[in-house]
Parts: sequence; structure tokens; C-alpha cells
Amino acid sequence: MTGTTAAGRTPRVLVLRALGLGDLLAGVHALRALRRVFPGHELVLAAPEELREVAAATGAVDRLLPASAPGRAVPRTLDWAGPPPDVAVDLHGNGPPSHLLLAGLRPRRLLAFAHPGTPGIDGPPWYADEHERDRWCRLLRWYGLDADPADLRLPRPAAPCPAPGAVVLHPGAGSPARCWPVERFAAVAEALRARGHRVVVTGGAKEGDLVAGLAKRAHLPDTDVFGGGLPFPRFSALVAGARAVVSGDTGIAHLAVAHATPSVTLCGPVPPSRWGPPPDDPRHLALWHGPEGDPHGRRPDPALLKIDPDEVLATLDALPEPSS
Repeated sequence: MTGTTAAGRTPRVLVLRALGLGDLLAGVHALRALRRVFPGHELVLAAPEELREVAAATGAVDRLLPASAPGRAVPRTLDWAGPPPDVAVDLHGNGPPSHLLLAGLRPRRLLAFAHPGTPGIDGPPWYADEHERDRWCRLLRWYGLDADPADLRLPRPAAPCPAPGAVVLHPGAGSPARCWPVERFAAVAEALRARGHRVVVTGGAKEGDLVAGLAKRAHLPDTDVFGGGLPFPRFSALVAGARAVVSGDTGIAHLAVAHATPSVTLCGPVPPSRWGPPPDDPRHLALWHGPEGDPHGRRPDPALLKIDPDEVLATLDALPEPSS
């Protein structure tokens, strides 16, 4: 599966995963499996422009094709140039919108889950309650491509950690339903600082007010506030050098797994069995009380509100020291 086509060009694999940071990190193992199987192909990832550096860090992607849509939807078009992809892989969803987007490029081969809305595409069935990591391994294995769900690690960042040994608190998430109350984060921060730990807070580009509110409640100095959406190399270095990460079910939780940084993930409304950290790794602990709810809700989910600061502190105490 190496070399060039009959026309003398480099064959190409197009992978659609036009989602967020956590989604990309949860699919690193699938990208690396495709890289191994198609070593002589150019591997093109259709994903948001802001994930360009993340994609490069996986070591599996040759080129990022900017693609995104509001609300985690399937992009309406892809700016694909030249001959059709030799292989197209739908790591975005289970169709039909993502199926039809890729099929419209007329790839020689399309790898995707089966769906009654696209009966011409032959693939494995989709299971809604399957963990994200296992889902994409099963898809590739159905087509005879081996994938390792544990192959998620990223290389150590070249940039220095801006707060080595700190506990990183990240109060934001993709929807209000997955945001643990800021006053509870503040209680955790104050307790940790009373124990002598350095505590820093981070947030995305649109979470400045949330980060500032937590910093004010926890009386954090400006040097320990990293709001406004850090550039990925600095954000990655912060997580890689942290003592631990505490967050909701969002991108930074997956980044902690990628760097083997101990973490506590506050789950709700989606259970950790679908999006949580590896259950057999003691460095990554998830708190979950159920029941499952609406991940797009406009208020913190009731399952998330069952978690209190004392439980988070006790779980932090159970974490191992970070590896060097």
C-alpha cells in the first residue's frame, strides 16, 4: 500500500472528523492505524483550522483540510482539490450527512458505519452506547485494519510548562450541561491552596468571564490565570507539566490522557463509559453518579450536580504522582 498511482501521483486518504479538541484526541489511535496501513499515502484530515497544531502533534496527519460547522454538524462542503480520494474515512458520525459529503467526492473506497439512509455503503452497525475510542477501532477492524484503543499518547511538548507541578482547574465545557458550578471549583481551589498546592485555572477563547469569576472567588493571582484560549503548544505544555487536571468532560480531559497527566473528570450528563478516560488506568479517575441526561442542556446537569468539592478532593488524593 505504498508508492504512487498509475498516473504517477501520491495516493491520498481523506479522514473526516470536523469536531473539537477532545474528539480529535479520542481519535488519535484511529489516525495512527490509518497511517500504518497506508504509509505511502498522503493522510489528509478534514477538521477545524484551530486544530492544525494538534493534528500535527499526532504524527499521523500530513495535511489539515480546514472544515467545520456550527453545533458539531457535518460541514456542507469540503474544499477538496484534484482527483478523488483513494480512501475516504468517516470518523465524524454515522451518516447520512457525513456519508453523503464523502461519497460526493467519489472516493475509490469509503469506510463508514452502515446506515439505512445510505444503503449503498456497506459497514458495521453503529452502537450509540459504545465508548468513542472502541467505536473507531471496531469500524477499522471491520474493514480489516487493526487499531489499538490505547494508542493515544502525544509526544512531550517542546515548549516549557508555564506552571510546573500545578493543579490545573478547567471550569468550561462545550455546553452548560457539562459545566460544574464555578463556586464548587473555587472551593476545590481554596482547599488545595490551603494545603500548599499551586492552583491555576484555564479556559477557552470564549470563557474569559468564567475563568475570571473562578479566579476572583478563589483569590488566585494573575500569574495563575490562563484564560482567553492559550495557543495549543503552551496549553499542551501546561497540561503535560501539571500535577493534576480537574475538569468536566471536555477537551482538556483528553489532553491529560494524551500526556499521562493524572486527572479527575467530572462526568455528567454523559457517562464515562462513552467518553471518559481509560477505566483501567489509575492516573485518570472519573466521577459519575447518573442518570444520563441531555449533553446540550442549558443548565448544569443534575448528575453533575451530585458531585461535591469534598469528593473531588478525595479523588485527587487517590491519584498517583505524575510521571516524569
